[in-house]
Amino acid sequence: MSIGDDLLAGCGALSHSADSYENDPRIEQLWAQTAYEHAEVHFNLLSSVDTKLLRLTPIDEEIYKHFREQFPGLKLDTVDEDHMKSNEQKEIWRNFCEHYKTKLENYNFATLLRLKCDGDYTPENTTIAPKIQFYAIEIARNREGFNDVIRLKKKKKKNVSYFLKVVEKDRLF
Repeated sequence: MSIGDDLLAGCGALSHSADSYENDPRIEQLWAQTAYEHAEVHFNLLSSVDTKLLRLTPIDEEIYKHFREQFPGLKLDTVDEDHMKSNEQKEIWRNFCEHYKTKLENYNFATLLRLKCDGDYTPENTTIAPKIQFYAIEIARNREGFNDVIRLKKKKKKNVSYFLKVVEKDRLF
C-alpha cells in the first residue's frame, strides 16, 4: 500500500461519525499509567520540598498571575468539581487553557487533579483535568501555602513512626 492509499484510507475513516469509534483499551491503559506516574512524582515532590519554592513549569509566574486574574475567588483547599465542570466554567476554563496552546507542551493533556489539597491521589479525591488547569491550581496551591499540609503530615507521620520504633526498641517492660 502506498502513502497515498494510506491517506485516502485515513480520510475515509475520518468521515465516519464519532459514535462509530471505540476507545482503544491499550491507549487508555497507557494514559492511566502515565497519569499515575505523573501523580506519584507530583505527590512525592509535595511531600518532600517547601512547595512555595517548587516550580512546576518554566512559566509558573505567568500561569499564576493569569489564573488569579481569571479566577480570583476560586477556593483552592477544596475544588468544587461540579462547579468547575459546569457549562459556564467550562467556557471560561477553555479560554484560559487555549492561551497556553503555544506556550506549554501538552497543555491540554488529560491529567489527574486532587480535589482536596490535604489529600492523596485517591479515586474519591481525584478528577481528570487538562494539564494547564492542573498546573494553574497546583501552582496557586503552592504559592498560597495550601500544599504545605502534605509535607507537614508526612513529617509528623515520620516523627511518630520514629518515636514508636524507639519505644519498641527500648521497652521498659
